[in-house]
Amino acid sequence: MFLKIKKIPKVHWSSDKPYNFKPKFSTFFFLCFGLTLFGLGEGLLIVSFTGASPWSVLAQGISLNVNLSIGTITLLISIAVLILWIPLGQRLGMGTILNALIIALMIDLCIKFVPTPTNYIYQLILAIASVILVGIGGGVYLASNLGAGPRDGLMIGLQGVTNLPIAAVRATLEISVVSIGWYLGGIVGIGTLLFAFGIGPCVALGLYLVDKIFN
Repeated sequence: MFLKIKKIPKVHWSSDKPYNFKPKFSTFFFLCFGLTLFGLGEGLLIVSFTGASPWSVLAQGISLNVNLSIGTITLLISIAVLILWIPLGQRLGMGTILNALIIALMIDLCIKFVPTPTNYIYQLILAIASVILVGIGGGVYLASNLGAGPRDGLMIGLQGVTNLPIAAVRATLEISVVSIGWYLGGIVGIGTLLFAFGIGPCVALGLYLVDKIFN
């Protein structure tokens, strides 16, 4: 059952070394493809107008209590998360760098070219689809074994320490983050809750599909 997955699967296009900056073409392709799906999902969640992701809610909540912009807070949160990698044994890789670049690009493209549905039901459908896309994209790019983004790296590190299923670790992280953000004054919508409770199972599903299809 995919909800019990504890490890990132290794497939024929996975990199043998996670800190390889000269990967084979198939590894690089699936890394970029997975990150494109991930970024598309993040962008569609914003476009759906049903609520921001948990980490954005946290940034918003903190920004309401300090004299810094949400963008600055988001950057500082990413740096703080990367610092947490150190005791967890995580290291930066090509995927960490491309994570920031590709996801940011896809979010901008979604905001610019994808209209927000006028019907609330369609907005909810878009929000659900966005969470599934983020999960599947996460499974694809993590399997490339070229380094994780800040939040995914924290998830992998905590999984290694706790030996809990990836779905449980990610869900606990997102729910904790959104709870703190909401307490600090961040705005929570139905899309936020869908992401917080759904992203763990969706990432696990993405990893499960990659393992089944490519192994």
